[in-house]
Amino acid sequence: MEERLENRLPLIGDKAPSFKAATTQGEINFPEDYKGKWVILFSHPADFTPVCTTEFITFGAMMDEFKKLNTELVGVSIDSLHSHIAWLRAAGQIEWKNYKNVEIKFPLIDDVKMEVSKKYGMLQPGFSDTQAVRAVFVIDPKGIVRLIMYYPSSTGRNFDEIKRVIIAMQKAEKEGIATPADWRPGDDVIVPPPGTCGAAKERLQDKAEDMYCLDWYLCFKKDKK
Repeated sequence: MEERLENRLPLIGDKAPSFKAATTQGEINFPEDYKGKWVILFSHPADFTPVCTTEFITFGAMMDEFKKLNTELVGVSIDSLHSHIAWLRAAGQIEWKNYKNVEIKFPLIDDVKMEVSKKYGMLQPGFSDTQAVRAVFVIDPKGIVRLIMYYPSSTGRNFDEIKRVIIAMQKAEKEGIATPADWRPGDDVIVPPPGTCGAAKERLQDKAEDMYCLDWYLCFKKDKK
């Protein structure tokens, strides 16, 4: 019997499942429409709910920051297009923290038929059969899933952390380095460990001026600005 995979969670390194969908910004063909860009695809449980409203106000306010990182935002929930439009218009009128008159311009997917939520494993029976969990998928310019995050329904997402990991992944890909715990832009970065005993000895004896080692496998270098 053929195994049913309609709620299978895409894994890191998988090709992002493709779909066409109606959104608040028109129809999209995902991820084909976003080739060459990073994408944050994120789900929320429902429109007109408190935590989700604060999240969309924050994401809307940070949209230009993500665009500077060649990163687009795409939201999804199991609500209708008309519900999305009404909710986003209402959310834009709310004043919260330092946010005021935030226009939410990124697409929000109508997923009433749950097709997208099922493709991305966002429907999880332990949570709900009719609401998507609070999920984040980061997809790279080649359409590959690079990061997955989940949050409980009672906890709003940390958007500064999402931005931080986007910057870290882009930097790692560009420079061939890794980032340590709690890394922030401007901090020292990790140099990949040597692959042979000879290379390990050479690294400790002949370190570059901008590099320092705590052990043969744990070396750092100053960040390139």
